[in-house]
Order: sequence, then C-alpha cells, then structure tokens
Amino acid sequence: MSKIACFGEVLWDVLPTNKKIGGAPLNVALRLQSLQNEVTMISSVGNDELGKTLVAYVAENGVNTNYIQQSSAFKTGVVNVTLNDKGSASYDINFPSAWDYISIDEKTIDLVKQVDAFVFGSLVGRNETSKETLYNLLEHAKYKVFDLNLRSPHYTKDILIYLMNNADFIKFNDDELYEVSKYLGSKYNSLEQNLQYIAEKTNTKHVCVTKGSHGAVLLYNGKLYYNSGYLIKVVDTVGAGDSFLASLISQLLNNVNPQEAIDFACAVGALVAQSEGANPKITISEIEAFINP
Repeated sequence: MSKIACFGEVLWDVLPTNKKIGGAPLNVALRLQSLQNEVTMISSVGNDELGKTLVAYVAENGVNTNYIQQSSAFKTGVVNVTLNDKGSASYDINFPSAWDYISIDEKTIDLVKQVDAFVFGSLVGRNETSKETLYNLLEHAKYKVFDLNLRSPHYTKDILIYLMNNADFIKFNDDELYEVSKYLGSKYNSLEQNLQYIAEKTNTKHVCVTKGSHGAVLLYNGKLYYNSGYLIKVVDTVGAGDSFLASLISQLLNNVNPQEAIDFACAVGALVAQSEGANPKITISEIEAFINP
C-alpha cells in the first residue's frame, strides 16, 4: 500500500443523458483508492449542493476529503461533455470554479511531505491561485507525477514546460506527446524518439504515452515497455486515461515489474472505456480475468 495525494480539479461531468462526478485528478484518486492505496484529494468545492454531494461521494469511496476546501465565493466545478459517434469526449469547462482557488496552508504542505507520490495535472494551472499553490507543493513532494490534460485554451507552453521540468513521472496521450515535443524543439517523427527526447530535455526517467485503443508505451529507467491494447467495444473514453495512470502508478510504487504494470494499467483503462462514465466499479478479480481470459 502506498500513500498518495492528488491535487487539482474536482467537478461534475454533465453528459448528454446524466451527470457524473469527475475531474482527472479525482478520477485518479478514486481508482488509486480502489487498488488499496491510502489516498488524499487536495481541491476545493463550492458551498452548494453539488459540492456537498461530491465530497460525500468521495468520502464514501474511501478517499480522504479533509483537504478538499469549501469556497463561499465560487461554485463547484461543472464540465459539459459531448461525445462523438466513437465515444470520444470533448469538454466545455466552466470558469471560474472553486477548484481554481485552492489555497496553500501548512497542513497541506505537511501532507505532501509525507506521501509516497504527489499526482497533479495541467488544467489546474489555468488560474493563478491554484497554480501558485501547486508550485509551492511541488517543492515539498518526494515523487511528482504529472498528468497532462491539454484542454484548450486552459494551458500555456511555459506552464507545461515548468511542470515537466519539476516532475519525476510524466504521462501523455499520443497527441499531447507530439504537441509538447514541438514546443521543446523536437525534429523527430516517431513516438519512441519523441518520448526519449522529452525524457532527456526534462531530465525525467519515467515517461508514459497512451495510444488509445492501441495501448501504451512506458519509458522506465532507460528501458521501453509496450502493451498493444485490448479489443473492446468502447462506450465512452471519459476517465479511461485517468484509471490507466492510477493503475500504472499503483503497480510501480508497489514494485511490480514495469511490463506487468503497463499490462495491468492498459487492462484497467480498457475496462473503463467499455463502461459508462469515469469511475465504474472494477474489482481486482475482474482485471485479472480480463488480462488472462
């Protein structure tokens, strides 16, 4: 079991037929907790019904909510999600939201000093208050896991480069990898070359790239590991990458072989993609049966 803190947006994904609790760092936290880790969420919600319902749900699922602040000035975050005919999602993210104003305090700094890993994304950098809190916490974390979520127009090149340079582990999808490689001056075309290039430019030994239905590639301490994906019928892709990252980090922190770790993580991502919403309940036995039918 590892102790992990996740930092960033907690919100409601409003889908065409319903609404579900989400936000990439929260999706990661919920999946990490389901894999028997000790997880804390650092964020902020509004003093409203959506916020109270969200915090209650997170607590019911075992994640520590003592570091989710409550704002009287800003509402709980909402994202309007639209799905194309292949189940791929696009997002309209309300601004400002309570999670744009996560404040810093000594209690939170002490927590981050103690955990085995600190997970954060790029979206939370869109507003100065939460960005400065994140920058402060990064100074105190032992192992920093950066999950890029490039949601235009909510990021800048400079913030991405700063966060990559301060991370120990970076996770991209393939589109994000190529976009960021260009920022850093890459002249390469292949995924592997760009992955290695980013690792060298940012001095990061652990970099992972997801490739949708085609699996993922992991660079771990100088060696590449591959999984080519699993054949499934996609319902929606919301949260699949978050569950993939949570599963991969959980395995690696608990000293699982990197090849087994990426196989396990791709399986969990696939199981989420063939279910509705970001956080379907999935048991360890279901994951093992999926990998070895």
